Amino acid sequence: MNRLLFLVFVFFSSPLPAAWEAGLARVEITPTESVPLAGYGGKTRMSDRVDHAIWLKALALREGSGKVSVMVTADLVGLSDRMITRIAGVAREKHGLERERLILNTSHNHSCPVTEDVLWLYYEFAPEEAAAKDRYTEQVYRAYEEVIAAAIADLAPAELSYELGLAGVAVNRRRARGPESRSLPGPVDQDVPVLAVRSGEKLRGIVFGYSCHTTALGGLSLNGDYAGYAQIELEKTNPGAVAMFVQNCGGDANPLPRIRGRDEEALTLAARYGAILAEAVNQVLAGNMVPLSGTLRVAMGEAMLDLEPGLPLAELKERVPNLNGMHRREFEHFIRQHESGEGPPGSLRYPVQVWRFGKELTFIALTGETVVDYSLKCKETYGWNTTWVSGYNNDLFCYVPSRRVLEEGGYEGTLGMWEYGHRAPFTTTVEDRITTLVHDLIGEVSGE
Repeated sequence: MNRLLFLVFVFFSSPLPAAWEAGLARVEITPTESVPLAGYGGKTRMSDRVDHAIWLKALALREGSGKVSVMVTADLVGLSDRMITRIAGVAREKHGLERERLILNTSHNHSCPVTEDVLWLYYEFAPEEAAAKDRYTEQVYRAYEEVIAAAIADLAPAELSYELGLAGVAVNRRRARGPESRSLPGPVDQDVPVLAVRSGEKLRGIVFGYSCHTTALGGLSLNGDYAGYAQIELEKTNPGAVAMFVQNCGGDANPLPRIRGRDEEALTLAARYGAILAEAVNQVLAGNMVPLSGTLRVAMGEAMLDLEPGLPLAELKERVPNLNGMHRREFEHFIRQHESGEGPPGSLRYPVQVWRFGKELTFIALTGETVVDYSLKCKETYGWNTTWVSGYNNDLFCYVPSRRVLEEGGYEGTLGMWEYGHRAPFTTTVEDRITTLVHDLIGEVSGE
């Protein structure tokens, strides 16, 4: 083979870098009045100050297929199915954005306002509190519409790259919950995946993730918790870049230690956790990152997750008089379901999305409060350094235990289901159903 033919052969047989276009945007969602705060059940917490602004942030991508994909992150505790339906519907109507090309992730922030019907059994609002919640919800809907449109309008040629860092903030909270939990294993995922968006020498966007509850704080102030502080620090040290936090599989992890009852000291500690996470990201940005050269292929599917039988109607009615607060609301909800004639649902829909950036990165978007085992298992199966597993996408519909967590019992596997309005824990098929769906979707985006 002569030299010219050899060069032609190499040119056509080697993968060509994707011609990426990327757009970034952010829209502030800080409320302008005192609002009910989300994330913790019990007496309604009305905000009394703002420590720093909270945001929606979006990354829009377009490459050779010509189709646009958008990821939105939020300093919110979660979204409900009603909210997802409305946000995705507007995105499709205004931008032709296909559902599988829209990822909606929340940081699971516990220092943000309540929205719509998210964690609706947690709260009992006075009329004026409910009205403030509803006004804020409309603000958030407008912000989602605005941030998606702005990111798409910002599309411009870009280069994408990816690498992992590490941070030691997360502690498995099941192991840390008292003497009875000391025998439980304490797995965590302390990887910090980082996706950088550059146009030449300019760093335009930083998408980073971590697997840990955003519960360093629990007072009456509005802020983004440690994830908010990390984003602030990254945007300070990388002027002009939009920093987006993706909550990964932090369903059974907390930032520890925590401080309760001393708000100013707790804020200082949360800021330190944010600084640690930001430093891990900055170290990745300063090093060699892997260019993403492949075409973006996307897929979305649903699994059906079965629930164990719940308490019979007679027992629910017998126990209600001895309950109050959230627990009473839970049982009254189950009684209404029984008396409707249909009974509490016996299974739940579970959406999963997969975005594959060639062979360099596979992004798996799981739904709900996913425990760490899903991240560790998927990375072991599909590649520790090329697989990013996020939880807290789509509907914040409940905790998603692995089989290990389910069999151990405790809050994430059993008790936490009632507060989400579900009659009982999942059956032991839950992990297999989810991982089988992930396997099928990865096969689809891989062309296998």
